[in-house]
Amino acid sequence: MTASAEARETALVAAQAAADKLATDVAIVDVSERLAITDAFVLASAPNERQVQAIVDEVEEKLREHGVKPVRREGVAEARWVLLDFVDVVVHVQHAEERAYYALERLWKDCPTIPFVDAAQPAPAAPAEASAPVAETAGQ
Repeated sequence: MTASAEARETALVAAQAAADKLATDVAIVDVSERLAITDAFVLASAPNERQVQAIVDEVEEKLREHGVKPVRREGVAEARWVLLDFVDVVVHVQHAEERAYYALERLWKDCPTIPFVDAAQPAPAAPAEASAPVAETAGQ
């Protein structure tokens, strides 16, 4: 069983909100086959506590606009690792040091990921087409 369509949509909105506030290493892990309590984890990093808090605020605001409110928040006071529990989706916003130390991706490496591409990133450039050589005009 994979994450529900609703959980996938919630996770993608949360991931985009985090990316909009310059989160790094944004990833979505489908944990639905391993955990009965949630369908997906959204993982995001920030270089400092202020940025962690800005990302958390943006994720909460964007999901609230979609009618989803967190049932639990942990770690807000320290802002080193904030966990937002939206039931079907759990968002982890971590200081870069915590992200490297706890390595949640490694812990859940046997779970599939849900593709996420930051909408603000430019699309990959199409390969340039070879232009035909311009014929030179003979003598004048």
